[in-house]
Amino acid sequence: MKAGSRKPCSSRDRGAVVFKTGRAAVRYNSAILEPASQVLQGSTVPLSLNTRGVGKVTIVRCSGRIAAGETEALHLHVNELLRDRVDIALHLGEVAFIDSSGLGMLVRLLTSTRRAGGDLKLCQLPEIVHKVLKMTSLITLFDTYESEEDAILSFYRRQAVPARTAPAGLTVLCVDQSADVLAYLRELLVRAGYNVLTNNNLRDSLILLRATRPGLTILGPNLTASPATEQAFRSASAASPLLELGEEFSTQEAGQAASGLMEKIRALSNPAPP
Repeated sequence: MKAGSRKPCSSRDRGAVVFKTGRAAVRYNSAILEPASQVLQGSTVPLSLNTRGVGKVTIVRCSGRIAAGETEALHLHVNELLRDRVDIALHLGEVAFIDSSGLGMLVRLLTSTRRAGGDLKLCQLPEIVHKVLKMTSLITLFDTYESEEDAILSFYRRQAVPARTAPAGLTVLCVDQSADVLAYLRELLVRAGYNVLTNNNLRDSLILLRATRPGLTILGPNLTASPATEQAFRSASAASPLLELGEEFSTQEAGQAASGLMEKIRALSNPAPP
């Protein structure tokens, strides 16, 4: 079959248009899904994605959980779309749960689309997602809309994204193996007024510790290095408070993770008198 042609639809494909782009086929599903209340019976529903093009805008309809173990599928899907289509709207109306990793993934996708010359917008946020974005102060990072139509119209009326002013608060070094967790921590802390550095390994983080002397270091779980590097890192980080994240942090509900983290940071920054 030649590139650009329509392939026959099976019963599973009816309602979908498949574009052959010379790379992997991209499915644009035009079927209207049922409301979230009829689709989701619990928070264990895995993430599924339905995609369709509306002019220059691509709508990605997410259903299920945007959580650790599910985020990579969304990441790969959007990155594939960005080869040809850079204006993305995520329809989140059928999302049942989002954790710290999931929220970090949305931040990474926003960065990726803007680097590609496009943008990422969110629409039809369920209460659980809107509450998390508001609690973490990330609601102002994303453009959010009540409907797909509003999100699509916004792409045709947009203006240039203003440059962010660098924060001047306490410097915090965040070290974690997960790029999603680091993206989540960075946006959460920047919006709380902190100057944030991130890294995914102890060796390079040791260099940052010595070079920047942060006022606080946040350390993720299961980070390993040579015994000499681990000992040097511990010694260097002893000059300022060290907050260690538990293994459960990346899978916690994002709002709960944020409130618990900020409470610990405040306690370390303002210790109670003896």
